[in-house]
Amino acid sequence: MQIELSAILPADNALAVVVGEGLTLSTAAQALETATGGYFTGALKKAGFTGAKGKVQTVSATPDQSYTALVALGAGPLGDLKGQTLESVAGSLWHGLKASGLTSVALDLSGFAAQEVATVRFALTLAAYRFDKYFGQAKLDKLPALKTITLVTADVAAAEAAYQPLKAVAEGIILARNLVSEPPNVLYPESYAEIIKGYETLGLKVEVLGEAEMKALGMNALLGVGQGSRKESKLVVMQWNGAGDAQPVAFVGKGVTFDTGGISIKPAEGMEDMKWDMGGSAAVVGAMVALAGRKAKVNAVGIVGLVENMPDGNAQRPGDVVKAMSGTTIEVINTDAEGRLVLADALWYCQDRFKPQFMIDLATLTGAMIISLGMDYAGVFSNNDDLADRLADASKSVSENTWRMPLPAQYEKQIDSKIADIRNIGGRPAGSITAGLFLQRFVNEVPWAHIDIAPTAWTNEQRLTTVPEGGTGFGVRTLNALVEAYYEA
Repeated sequence: MQIELSAILPADNALAVVVGEGLTLSTAAQALETATGGYFTGALKKAGFTGAKGKVQTVSATPDQSYTALVALGAGPLGDLKGQTLESVAGSLWHGLKASGLTSVALDLSGFAAQEVATVRFALTLAAYRFDKYFGQAKLDKLPALKTITLVTADVAAAEAAYQPLKAVAEGIILARNLVSEPPNVLYPESYAEIIKGYETLGLKVEVLGEAEMKALGMNALLGVGQGSRKESKLVVMQWNGAGDAQPVAFVGKGVTFDTGGISIKPAEGMEDMKWDMGGSAAVVGAMVALAGRKAKVNAVGIVGLVENMPDGNAQRPGDVVKAMSGTTIEVINTDAEGRLVLADALWYCQDRFKPQFMIDLATLTGAMIISLGMDYAGVFSNNDDLADRLADASKSVSENTWRMPLPAQYEKQIDSKIADIRNIGGRPAGSITAGLFLQRFVNEVPWAHIDIAPTAWTNEQRLTTVPEGGTGFGVRTLNALVEAYYEA
């Protein structure tokens, strides 16, 4: 769908205006009410429309108007129409009209500031997202008829300028959604690395380490996960340098492009969903693209470990012992607890090479996180209260729900091994916590947070108007907001 800006109301469109709770009228709605001699609000009352937040009502245009229809976008209290509320209301316009049969709509935002117009455009861009790359013509013909939304504003240039940084963030989110949605025969470590290399055009520096380079570095924990696959494992390093010689911030992502569970194989039912076990890496890639796209004044490093976890005659076995890059030996109890092995080497490599201000890793790490928090919250584990507090504020500011979880030292005994330094799983009790404690062994006291996005990387039920079903891109906005609020020069 196209979302355009215009200083004039285009002809032969449906005209949409914002209407507040109790039929309080925005500037554009007041003008429409005057032009129709009171018809507009009268028609809304007959339809039972009250201006409640997120409600959309279409009524017929009067014969003397060139509009194909009149649309009221319910905003709730007009005084609250800002930030995340404005995004939610804007997104509801798409969902309220996508089945209407209308092909083009002009939303009159007279009286709204340029930044607010940009926010509306951002929200509509995210709301209208769909992954239809593999649809045939029969399915494409059934997609919504609505093709164009024109945002009418007095100062197009100012609205366009205000949108540019938001556009970069939207592109990062959409990239993350696309990556998570791709089938595993299309997205595997090598092809994924090639996609990331393509973003060097934004100014990112991208390095791709293959298995030989990782073997030389001692990354046996990561390499063990992928040894049963015919696809070569990769470690991709992205750097954005926007702040001279400043110490970088760092993001690390789990990129298991398909997870069968390995020898500890998963049940067949639902295994197809494991294409999105690389959701943490998608968030990191999307965030780095967003930072580069908006030319953020920060030095940032993004590292993603890309592997495919397959059962094979050469696959890692339960009972194997591997030595991580840090020198820590790990007894592999369950080959389906593979993400933490990938992150162990990626985190150590990151802190050892880049000496970052902090590290944040993102991973669809544990089903236990879903049991703990349900489907609406990602769990946060951290060794640093200041970083955890900033992360919580950032996630709240963009409506990406997170909840901090504990890292109690007394649970360390659950991941103690009788034959190695550590084991990769601590049993059913506190499964997400013991996974966090495992990762903490590889951060070497660098300020660190782990975000378990198993509940939030994919959704089968729309909860926000700007996040359709499927891949969510969860984490991109939080990381961008964190950098923007606290770490830009």
